[in-house]
Order: sequence, then C-alpha cells, then structure tokens
Amino acid sequence: MIRKFFLNVSHKEQKRRFLERLDNPDKNWKFSISDASEREHWDEYMIAYDEMIRYTATPNAPWFVVPADKKWFTRIEVAAAVVDAMQDLDLHHPEVGKEKRKELITARHQLLREKR
Repeated sequence: MIRKFFLNVSHKEQKRRFLERLDNPDKNWKFSISDASEREHWDEYMIAYDEMIRYTATPNAPWFVVPADKKWFTRIEVAAAVVDAMQDLDLHHPEVGKEKRKELITARHQLLREKR
C-alpha cells in the first residue's frame, strides 16, 4: 500500500519560516541561500507540482495534498490518512488451528510445572 503526501505550504507561510530560520541561530542550518532565489519561481513550481500530482496519482498510490501552514493540523491529517489506510487493509490476527492449540496447551502445562 502506497500513500503519497504533498505538504502544501503557502507562499506567505514559507516566507515566515525562512525569515525565522534566518533570525534564529538554532535554525540557521535549515536555510540554504538557494531557498530565497528559488521563491522567484513559485508559480512555475506550483504548476509543476500540480502536474506531478495529477499524472502520478493512481488508485493504488494516491496523493494526499495536505495544507501545511499549521504543523499541528498537517500532522493530524497525515495521521488520519495513515489510520484510514491501515483500516482498509482489514488486518486480523492469524487463526490458530487445532495442532497449534495443542502445542499451546502443552507449553502452558510446561510453564506451570516450573519451580521458579
């Protein structure tokens, strides 16, 4: 099962985060000088992302475009999609047959007979 997530940060929020990375010495490592210059191509990137999502989404590997300006919301949305995908798997514990059940009874008796 494949699920793809595009975390969609707005132009305004990206700018805010970049400025925070520049202003906060603990976050300087997150910033690349190309981050600022690449923003000039925002509209082209949005077109490319839209095409990429449209042309690579399939029923077996869909894209989830998640608003990402608020990290708490993003995390909830991604977690919910993962939970839904797991529930779709309809997983169950394996069934235990008669032979295995006999082995389990034997093991139980063995454990109960132990002195310590």
